[in-house]
Amino acid sequence: MQPQQRRWAFWFGAGLVALMAILSTPFLLERAAPAGKDWDELSAVSQTYGAASVFFSAAALLGVVASIAYQARQTSITNQEAQRASHRQRLLVALEHPELQACWEPMSGVRSEDQARKVLYTNLIVSNWSADYRLRRANEPAARVQLEIHFQGEAARDHWAVCAATWRQYATAEGDRRGLRFIDLMDEMYEQALAAGPAVPSASYFTPPPGGSAAAAQ
Repeated sequence: MQPQQRRWAFWFGAGLVALMAILSTPFLLERAAPAGKDWDELSAVSQTYGAASVFFSAAALLGVVASIAYQARQTSITNQEAQRASHRQRLLVALEHPELQACWEPMSGVRSEDQARKVLYTNLIVSNWSADYRLRRANEPAARVQLEIHFQGEAARDHWAVCAATWRQYATAEGDRRGLRFIDLMDEMYEQALAAGPAVPSASYFTPPPGGSAAAAQ
């Protein structure tokens, strides 16, 4: 259970216990009062606890409101994930059938069909990282490490050069502040990678370094 979930569960439980305590007060007083005790006197005593009962009632109400708000947020997250899963599935179909890539929006700056496939697939990878960051399954330091490694590759830099503006437009239109922060991180780490030097070419990913086979033989 996430920390935020534990907090909501705690306040909801505390509010529920307080509400039950308030509702059961008359019965407890009746059992606790000595025989022949003046109920007017008991009433006067119980009124001194009125402020406390108001506090507990408010806590119970806040717990209910918090629970409803949390459930609404979880429903929204579930709907977003379902929509993104559908989007990923359509992209995978386009990758499997390259002729369908023309059904998507044109990608300016893409030089070949091979590069288009790499951009589309890289977009799926980054979308997954973005979802983890937006849902707080990944923090900022972890995202920085991940993106620093990511932008060492040629395909990663090609993807962000093509897609960065579109990502920002969508996040701005949706008012997604956490998503915009992730895009800021992408931009920052992309610029840092460019300043660090050339990318590792895609064609070199599976090429052994010079002398690699000789070293392995030794």
